[in-house]
Amino acid sequence: PVNAVYDLSLFCISLRYYEDFKIDRKTGEANLTQMYLQEALDFIGKQHMKGQPFFLYWAIDATHSPVYASKYFQGISQRGIYGDAVREIDDSVGKILAYLHQQGIAKNTFVFFTSDNGAALSTGPKEGGNNGPFLCGKHTTFEGGMREPAIAWWPGHIAAGQVSHQLGSLMDLFSTALSLAGLQPPSDRIIDGIDLSPIFLQGKVIDRPIFYYRGNEMMAVRFGLYKAHYWTWSNSWEEQKQGINFCPEQNVTGITTSTQEEHTKIPLLFHLGRDPGEKYPLSVTSAEYQDAMRGISAIVQQHKDMLIPGEPQLNMCDQAVMNWSPPGCEKLKKCLTPPPSRPEKCLWMH
Repeated sequence: PVNAVYDLSLFCISLRYYEDFKIDRKTGEANLTQMYLQEALDFIGKQHMKGQPFFLYWAIDATHSPVYASKYFQGISQRGIYGDAVREIDDSVGKILAYLHQQGIAKNTFVFFTSDNGAALSTGPKEGGNNGPFLCGKHTTFEGGMREPAIAWWPGHIAAGQVSHQLGSLMDLFSTALSLAGLQPPSDRIIDGIDLSPIFLQGKVIDRPIFYYRGNEMMAVRFGLYKAHYWTWSNSWEEQKQGINFCPEQNVTGITTSTQEEHTKIPLLFHLGRDPGEKYPLSVTSAEYQDAMRGISAIVQQHKDMLIPGEPQLNMCDQAVMNWSPPGCEKLKKCLTPPPSRPEKCLWMH
C-alpha cells in the first residue's frame, strides 16, 4: 500500500476541537504547532500498528496571522516571529519524515509539501512573508500571490535533488493521489487537475495551461513561460487607506491597479523567464507577442467553450450554516445553538 502525506502550510483544517490553546498576542508564543506535530505522529503510528495505509493532510497555520511559535523556537531566526514560525514548521516536517524512516515505511509513503497561496504581504513586515522577485502577494493573481514552492518526497521512487519546471496546481493532488492508489478519477464530471505522477516518477513535462481566477473572473492565463493578464487588480483604495496593501512598495504603473482594469481585447503579456516580477509587458506589435497570444487565445477560447459555470457557494452568507457544534464540543460543554437563518449577499472587498 502507498501512504500519502500532504503538507500545506498557511491554511489550517483540523479534525480536533482546539478551543483552549492560547496565542500570546504580545510575544507570539503558542504551542499549537507542537500539538499538530504530535497528532500527526500519533496518527501515523496508530495506522502503521494496524497495518493500514493512511492519508494525512497536515495543515499547520503558524505563518498565518496571528503568527506564532513555541517557546523553544522564539528568537532563533533573523526574521522575527515569522521566521521563528517557519523554522518550527521546518523542524516539524523533518520530525515527520524521520518518523516515517523509523517506522520503516518511508519507501511506501509519498509526501508532498506546498502552500495554498503566496505569502501575505498586507500583514508585514512582522507577520508577513516575502515572495522574492515575484509581484505582490496573497489575494492577487500576480505571481507573488499564486506561485508557491512544492517538494515531492518518496524515497526509492523519486530521486533526490531533481528540479522540475512542470506547471502544477493544488487541484492536481486529487488526481495524483488517485493514480498512486491505483484508482481512476470519477467519469461523471470534469476533473480539473491532472495526474502529476509521470513528472515525479519519470521526469516528464506536460504542456498544460494554468488559469488564474479571482472570484468568477478569469484574470490571467499562463502557458509555458508566457502569462497573459486579461484583468489586473491589486486591492481597493478603501482598503489601502486602512493600511491593507497586497503590493506594498511594488507599485507598477498600469499593472498593480487599485480598481479592476480590463485588458480582454489586448491582454498584458509577460515572459516570466525574463521578467518573473511582471514589470515589463511585451510590446503588442512585436512578433513574440503576436505568436504567443495566438496560442493563448485559442486555449482561452477552448476553456470558455468547455466551461460549465458552477453555482457560486460564497455569494450568499448565512451565520446559521456555520458549524456551531464541531466534534468534541460535547466534552468541553461548548456546543452552540445556531442563530436564526438570515441569508444575505456576501461582501468581499477583494
